[in-house]
Amino acid sequence: MPPMPSVPPMPPMPSVPLAPGTTREGGWQESSGPAGFSGPFATSGLIGSSVIRPDAVDKARGDFAFSSDLWAEGMLWGKVLRSPYPSARILSIDTARAQQMSGVMAVLTWADLPGDQVFGLEAKDQPVFAHDMVRYSGEPIAAVAATHPELARQAADAIVVDFEPGPPLVDPDEALSAPAIHEEGNVFRHIALRHGDIEAEGDVVVEGTYEVGMQDQAFMGPESGLAIPSSDGSVDLYISTQWLHVDRDQVAACLGLPPELVRLHLAGVGGAFGAREDITIQVQLCLLALRTRRPVKMVFSRAESFLGHVHRHPARMWYRHHARRDGTLVKVEARIVLDGGAYMSSSAAVIANATCFAAGPYRVPSAAVDGFAVRTNNPPCGAMRGFGAVQVCFAYESQMDRLADALQMDPIELRLKNAICPTDRLITGQVVGGTAPVAEVIRAAAEAPLPEPASGDLLELPGGAGRCAEYDKVVRGTGFAVGFKNLLYSEGFDDFSTARCRLDGDMATITCAAAEVGQGFVTLARQVATETLGVTKVRILSGDTNEIGSAGSTSASRQSWMSGGAVLEACKAVADRILSMAADTLQVRPETLRLSGGHVVSGDGIPLISLDDLTRGKPVEESVVFHHRPTDPLDSEGQGNAHVSFAFVAHKAVVDVDVELGLVRVVQLSTAQDVGKVLNPLQLLGQIEGGTLQGVGLAVMEELLVADGIVQNPSFTDYLIPTALDAPDIVVARLVEEPDPLAPFGAKGAGEMPAISSTPAVVSAIRDATGLALSRVPVRPQDIANG
Repeated sequence: MPPMPSVPPMPPMPSVPLAPGTTREGGWQESSGPAGFSGPFATSGLIGSSVIRPDAVDKARGDFAFSSDLWAEGMLWGKVLRSPYPSARILSIDTARAQQMSGVMAVLTWADLPGDQVFGLEAKDQPVFAHDMVRYSGEPIAAVAATHPELARQAADAIVVDFEPGPPLVDPDEALSAPAIHEEGNVFRHIALRHGDIEAEGDVVVEGTYEVGMQDQAFMGPESGLAIPSSDGSVDLYISTQWLHVDRDQVAACLGLPPELVRLHLAGVGGAFGAREDITIQVQLCLLALRTRRPVKMVFSRAESFLGHVHRHPARMWYRHHARRDGTLVKVEARIVLDGGAYMSSSAAVIANATCFAAGPYRVPSAAVDGFAVRTNNPPCGAMRGFGAVQVCFAYESQMDRLADALQMDPIELRLKNAICPTDRLITGQVVGGTAPVAEVIRAAAEAPLPEPASGDLLELPGGAGRCAEYDKVVRGTGFAVGFKNLLYSEGFDDFSTARCRLDGDMATITCAAAEVGQGFVTLARQVATETLGVTKVRILSGDTNEIGSAGSTSASRQSWMSGGAVLEACKAVADRILSMAADTLQVRPETLRLSGGHVVSGDGIPLISLDDLTRGKPVEESVVFHHRPTDPLDSEGQGNAHVSFAFVAHKAVVDVDVELGLVRVVQLSTAQDVGKVLNPLQLLGQIEGGTLQGVGLAVMEELLVADGIVQNPSFTDYLIPTALDAPDIVVARLVEEPDPLAPFGAKGAGEMPAISSTPAVVSAIRDATGLALSRVPVRPQDIANG
């Protein structure tokens, strides 16, 4: 192979857009939308319009630069050696053979870390490299950098590790009392929630045990990034992530560097859904780059991706519901055990959500809920779309169906009878407040028209092109479910976002570190600027971690509220200054002026002075740090005003089931969702369809199978996700617009809600078709055929 050039004093920039959705020069873009399409799309427009994503055309053409497309002159390739065992002692690590291989530039282990040996999103309990113990299959042990990716793989394979395997702890219930597998113990968090009269009893009692399997986020773009060292000992990391600044802080601590010497830049993200909230390759990449003084790139294989990031927590849940004979809920009892795997990640927050929302969006005067998140030798689990609300929704909605059967009551009427409203208290004691259109979403979804009966077309039967179902053996079923979740961060967390607005003539530049992971923040920020400043030329920059303060994580349905709020306030501050400048120039009062079409205009819309003339040579810039209202930690009994706001959703599912073969076709999902205010109808529809389909996947096919701590299906051949052929007809029955008084524009985050009640609705429909209890998801063919 040809000799590699030396690294210049200042590193070359990688071939990546300055921010997802901008041109490679960082400029603003205009687009006519998809070729030949005359729909109501634009690249800039006001709040409430269907503005298309600025990166949409590039992504559709395959021209968008994702993090795996990064390149720099003279770069090396990184590879991580992982443990094949879920539990083992490391007796020795021999890297000599790997180090002697031609073209291998670095082989690093725990002994090469200059800073902290451990990292973590909520608690520092996870080693960068295992050195005495491995606690899950796939845990990193060493990292190599070489001149070719295949050589890097061979070098990693050449490292000899002497393991002493031990019996893995894989049962989450056993973990509660088993000997500790980590110095911090086996219980990440236990919440003993007690509300009302816990001795209360109902006339009718139903009980059930439920399980949720381990779901993977299954994003298309595997983990990847590029680290580029500088001559001053600093490093630039171009990475796909959900939270630049928290990544930066963890990486800097492990490298033993001041945070300002570690600069993170957002690269193109190929999906996230929670899995990119934890760091994966970040420390290893930077460490290799600093050691070799060369740029280093790393791209996970699909199998590595399944092993290298967190997943949705598997859950075991026991429930007992008490009700009066008229259907009024009296008490809910529950025991929830979430398997957090080997390290904490965000398990403490996930179990808080699961516990707080364990009774559903219903008036429940009394509750006794014990929520546990535990440590095992299974793969680590953390954030995934729905964040604890998905697991318990499956359980409490299954219970509501069971209770309706016991009461011989219509399940919709039972839900409507107990639906909460803004003045009601949750089982945490918090008054709901704001808006809570639970009854509205229930009625709207329930009233959605049903699809036509199944035809004799074999492709429309369960099994599709497999031609295995027989029309006369297919049974149709209908099911229903309601769900809810909090918005933004909770329990006293100081949640904030930073944004900067600069107006130079009729060009607005918005800088915000909010990670664009596909949710559409780059589109929303343009809309906010257009709405507030009256301009159509808007450039969005993510900036690096030294250029702009944190925007928080792209998670918790928070970016539209938090970063949208920060952008809105920054734009308002600029607009106020512009109007004040114009008022001084025109000798009028500022309140008589407004901004429109690149001009300062009079109250009746007459242009008075252009923004070009007003700001020529003196751009106006403002930065804002936006906070939501404070929240409180939960007390010792799980009580407190822990959440800012809530959103609600309902789904009605229609399925066709071949009861002999156990095959299911999800025919239709109708939904109604509490959105506060629609900011972009097109993007909202995309969120609803995508989230609903993830819920379908969890209901009938998606599960990361783990046996004795070993992942059995780390590929898209064996880990099945719904394709276009599996996608049902998704009907948006109603978008309930009741603006939240605390939210910018009144809008509520919409990305997570569709994944919450879609799963239990589908399973309810399968129960209706088969008469089976079906207490575990995903529902497998054998669960039906052998039922």
